Amino acid sequence: MVTFDYFRDVALSFPEATEEPHFEKISFRVRKKIFATYDAGNNQASLKLSEMDQDIFSTADKAIYPVANKWGRQGWTLVELKKVKKKLFQQVLMTAYCTVAPSKLAEQVVGE
Repeated sequence: MVTFDYFRDVALSFPEATEEPHFEKISFRVRKKIFATYDAGNNQASLKLSEMDQDIFSTADKAIYPVANKWGRQGWTLVELKKVKKKLFQQVLMTAYCTVAPSKLAEQVVGE
């Protein structure tokens, strides 16, 4: 199980990551590009992944699945925070960050 505090701590640990409002949700961004949002009402994260990464993570855990519309076909992926394991969530969140971040910033995260 992943708490919002854990989600926030991991998201903001990435280089140049910021937290900003996004409509009724909270977004996490790198250089103004969203890599994750948090929906408190549903206790879900929505993460930006490549289609291949979305397929890999969705296959790995039923708590991770594509958004059921055109956004899902663009890589947006839902994660049920009550059901996902912390280690897997950390990996999928890092992948979302690296999908959106400039390569020089992503390299800093992957190289750790």
